[in-house]
Amino acid sequence: MSDSHNPPRIAVLSGGVGPERDVSINSGSALADALESFYQVDLIDVKERKLPRELDPERHVVFSIIHGTFGEDGSLQAMLEEGGFSYAGCDSASSRLCMHKGNCKDKVRENGVRTVSDFRFQNPREVSASSVIENLSTELVVKPADQGSSVALHICSGEEELERTLDQLPEGSWMIEKRIVGREVTIGLLQGEPLGIVEVVPEGGVYDYTRKYSAGKTEYRFPAVLDLDLEQEVRSMAKLAYDSCDCRDFARVDFMISEDGIVYFLEINTLPGLTTTSLFPKSASCSGYDFSRLSQKLLEGAMTRYKASLSILQQT
Repeated sequence: MSDSHNPPRIAVLSGGVGPERDVSINSGSALADALESFYQVDLIDVKERKLPRELDPERHVVFSIIHGTFGEDGSLQAMLEEGGFSYAGCDSASSRLCMHKGNCKDKVRENGVRTVSDFRFQNPREVSASSVIENLSTELVVKPADQGSSVALHICSGEEELERTLDQLPEGSWMIEKRIVGREVTIGLLQGEPLGIVEVVPEGGVYDYTRKYSAGKTEYRFPAVLDLDLEQEVRSMAKLAYDSCDCRDFARVDFMISEDGIVYFLEINTLPGLTTTSLFPKSASCSGYDFSRLSQKLLEGAMTRYKASLSILQQT
């Protein structure tokens, strides 16, 4: 059994079974490198939907950086909780809620956060393009309701384009949002406190998977240059969204600011990327965190929970 004289090993879980596997491998590698200056680290490539056998709740604190399917949707978190592990990041209920963009939007809207109008569906063949346009707009964004990293993001202009896009989609959990044209910004929260605001300026105006993960395809402005009132609104809405969804330790919140200066919530990322081109480290750098210090800070909550659980074990 670990004790105060024998600190836990940090198990960094990366990879996973979803479409964001490669991004997760990069995040895991960067995180493990940073943490090795302070802890003994086990970097584990997870290739199936179960906990690695070598994990031990009395010996390991877990830091999963598996994005999207299995890693970010509450499934892995529920397994860790059931196994008695202390781990970094949002718990299973919060992860499950935030992974579904529609449910997350409903929750934050209940608490006064402004959201973008949308239409949700399972079967693309049953969607009336003309009805969607009538209710939302001619300018639309089509995306999965339960994936991250801009996987399968489509921009549509007009009924014909929307129909063509719908024809290509498989059944699944989808949403169509009214497209807000303007400035895209994101902000990290660390232990519930907002960090710096990052403005995302993608080549061609659309922040899709390619532009997100290809060097040189997107310009990042951090800290973003915003009017003070606008900056305060983004920060307060991010904090409200984070609290509404019972997030813990860290998360990243994305917004669009329309051309007339109205801020709209898009989504919460409970396991934001930690690669060299990722947004969360950029947000943290605005608040004075280099990657090394940030990696330690991201673990603080899990380390506190580990010490508390160990203390209980030692008393029994």
